[in-house]
Amino acid sequence: MASSATLYLSPSTTRFSSKNYPSSLSRFPQFRQFLAIKASATLYDSKVSTADKSSIPLKTGIWQWKFNDNSVKIYYEEHNRENSEPCKNILMIPTISDVSTVEEWRSVAKDIVARNGKVNWRATIVDWPGLGYSDRPKFEYNADVMEKFLVEFMNAPDSPISYSDNELVIFGGGHAATIVLRAAKRNLVKPSAVAAVAPTWAGPLPIVFGRDSNMESRYGLLRDTLRAPAVGWMMYNVLVSNEKAIQSQYESHVYADSKNVTPGIIESRYALTKRKGARYVPAAFLTGLLDPVKSREEFLEIFAALEGKIPILVMSTANSPKRSKAEMDALKGAKGVSKFVEVPGALLPQEEFPSSVAEELYRFLQENFETQC
Repeated sequence: MASSATLYLSPSTTRFSSKNYPSSLSRFPQFRQFLAIKASATLYDSKVSTADKSSIPLKTGIWQWKFNDNSVKIYYEEHNRENSEPCKNILMIPTISDVSTVEEWRSVAKDIVARNGKVNWRATIVDWPGLGYSDRPKFEYNADVMEKFLVEFMNAPDSPISYSDNELVIFGGGHAATIVLRAAKRNLVKPSAVAAVAPTWAGPLPIVFGRDSNMESRYGLLRDTLRAPAVGWMMYNVLVSNEKAIQSQYESHVYADSKNVTPGIIESRYALTKRKGARYVPAAFLTGLLDPVKSREEFLEIFAALEGKIPILVMSTANSPKRSKAEMDALKGAKGVSKFVEVPGALLPQEEFPSSVAEELYRFLQENFETQC
């Protein structure tokens, strides 16, 4: 027996720009009546790093995460200079999205590790469970599950990250930064410093349509449909897993300059959306289940609670979507924020403008870690 469900999120007279949430939603018939697709970009010249990265080897590995009697293979990469004993470690965590991957941090990792300074750095990049090259089991994903993963990845005796208390710097993009800081506020992790790159806290639909009980019911309907057999894959293929939808996302709000969206990037991200179990985390992210807080007030409170405890860099971007940028800019001068800078880019500056991002991150490291190895 066939069944169908229609999701209405807004009156038909309402129109929204694709810069507020993934433009691929407009490809789903129920959304066409209130979506206006306007891909726009501001042009920037990407800086070319002068750091020599040729000697930075890439080591990949799999860490087994035990969760609810399941063993989940977690993919990670290590970037470390040859013939150099690192003094401090950096954990780089990708932005949560339907095409999240360690690849977004690779250029930044190589840049920072290759630099000759007072401190030698070793960088580890890890894929989230359910995303990138990690396993994608059918869990009930939410912000608490993602936080639990990070806490255990950092603290487990067999973790690939080798560090003592207060000897780990964390760079996180988007929701990743907020989840890390929430865990630090709860004393579940003890980083020595955190850089929040284009930090976000609200998923694509909640940031536009809000979180009242009526909307939450509709999000639940969409989420359940995306997770369902057969029809879930059909909807996922329409919303996310097609090259035109991915390109539209990148050109409208993920990147600032559409000229930087290459065929290679689209092919790589498209392949990620075809991996087994690929739709489960995006279903949670899209509908707000991965949001670590529910309001700007809670967002600011996380930073305020860490005032004087650890240095925190906030990196806003010049061309983030309007609503996302408003949340980033609310952190300028906020309690707990040690330093606030703006770089070119939109929601993924570490991938689009890695040299600019690496320069600011390395300056932050220099300002806070002056001890000679």
